Amino acid sequence: MGMRLLEELINLFTQHDYLAVFLVLLICGLGVPIPEDITLVAGGVISGLGYSNVHVMFGVGMAGVLLGDLIMFMIGRLYGESALKWRWVAWLVTPARRELVQRKFDRYGNRLLFIARFLPGLRSPIFIIAGWSRRVSLLKFLLLDGAAALISVPFWVYLGYYGADNHEWLIHWIQRGKTGILIALAVLLAALIFLIWKHRRSTRAKGG
Repeated sequence: MGMRLLEELINLFTQHDYLAVFLVLLICGLGVPIPEDITLVAGGVISGLGYSNVHVMFGVGMAGVLLGDLIMFMIGRLYGESALKWRWVAWLVTPARRELVQRKFDRYGNRLLFIARFLPGLRSPIFIIAGWSRRVSLLKFLLLDGAAALISVPFWVYLGYYGADNHEWLIHWIQRGKTGILIALAVLLAALIFLIWKHRRSTRAKGG
């Protein structure tokens, strides 16, 4: 499945270049079940094969994923829970997903908007619910989502660029890359929690 989809996207992108990459990423962000990572890798591959510039492809990738995310957030922001009257939104934000997202918001707070980029099945519901809950401003949403995209987008695009001649190797590293990013995020969050705890402990000690 992964190899076949990668080959199909590469064929599409070699014919239509940046516009096709942008549009596929946009519909990924709207909840269409096309893997964002394979799409970005395919964009990197056509750059590695000389059909496009990899640095421009990185910019196109950022634009595509961020615009898709922003649309989902603004649907929630503008229409609130009434957006569930739309069949495709109701399909994305099922009662089970809504409950799961709420539990994750309770646990992680607004940090979930950063983590969401690495949770493909929950990313769109998280952004819609964040929009209608009004728990975060538009600027903060863009900052959190943008920071996450600056990790994932270049990783996948440049992976495709450097592995353009070996698609089997790419599929292998797409799977390993997902795990690696999640591990790196877990380490980063643990470090941040430790630093916050250490700072608060130091502040209390000085206050005492």
